[in-house]
Amino acid sequence: MTIHSFFDGHNDVLLRLLQEYGRDACNQFLTGCKTTHLDLPRMNKAGFQGGFFAAFAPSPEQFEFEDYQSTQGYSIPMPPPLDQATALQSTIDMLDLLEEIEKASKGELKICRNMADIDEARTQNNVAAIFHIEGADCIDPDLSALDTLYDRGLRSIGLVWSRNNIFGNGAPFQFPSDPDIGPGLTDAGKALVSECNQRKILIDLSHLNEKGFWDVAEISTAPLVATHSNAHHLCPSPRNLTDQQIKAIGKSGGVIGINFAPCFIAADGMLTGTVPIKALLQHLNHIVHLAGIGSVALGSDFDGVMMPDEIGDVTGVNNIFDALDRAGMSQEFIEKVAIENWMRVLSDTIG
Repeated sequence: MTIHSFFDGHNDVLLRLLQEYGRDACNQFLTGCKTTHLDLPRMNKAGFQGGFFAAFAPSPEQFEFEDYQSTQGYSIPMPPPLDQATALQSTIDMLDLLEEIEKASKGELKICRNMADIDEARTQNNVAAIFHIEGADCIDPDLSALDTLYDRGLRSIGLVWSRNNIFGNGAPFQFPSDPDIGPGLTDAGKALVSECNQRKILIDLSHLNEKGFWDVAEISTAPLVATHSNAHHLCPSPRNLTDQQIKAIGKSGGVIGINFAPCFIAADGMLTGTVPIKALLQHLNHIVHLAGIGSVALGSDFDGVMMPDEIGDVTGVNNIFDALDRAGMSQEFIEKVAIENWMRVLSDTIG
């Protein structure tokens, strides 16, 4: 197997580490913990050069995906909005962990605030970490929390997760379903988009409903980005992007990180590890057909979802590149998917 360096659009390892290991989370990540999809030894072995490390504030309500699956699909109740103070504390806990990892790793992982930081990390073969919040539930209407988080390295924001907040409406976990569910951004959401543009914070469209997507497309001056979403045409989940959305992202010079979650890949929307890599490649090829070779990258969702058996964890990512090679794709194409498209878009967004 050829090892390709790659950049990944989304992972939830910070939350998973805290939930499983508590105070020992940093040590487990640095020395190797086989219960997660990511840890530093496996990332280095696999060629993981960097990615978006998400802080996701979980809802107290627990819904097991498997309980809602049937041969007709699924419809998981959307959690109610999360209290801002609770979300902020959860976010700070994950940011504290990322900073602890950065310090304890002695430079092997670096929180990057701009392209100069990313380039330096890559040159030194260290992991470039972009701190991202998945759902802006932790940010208050006057955006004071945004100041605090930005000063500590926040450079990417998903406006919503799959629940509503004061900024907009999330796409629920339903199948089959259209993403045109509910109203668009609130006035506070539109103000947050403008503020992100001014600060050079990347705006992530994954999890946002369709009307919210088009509001961002109208307001934002930056390339449109969906860090971990797939093609609705092939898997009709509202978490996936319609053909018109894909075309808009390509036209803006943006990128879509392909999500590895089987329920966003498989035509029947089922969460099963048996979904093959070739189904993931169908999403990739569909996006390229609509929006061009520069429009697609990786957005694994490691440690947030089940992985296909053919990938398993971070050490299986190169199986995707091998499959692209066997399909006759050029090394230029593979490098764009693996890392170059993310580098271009990050240069155009966080600068």
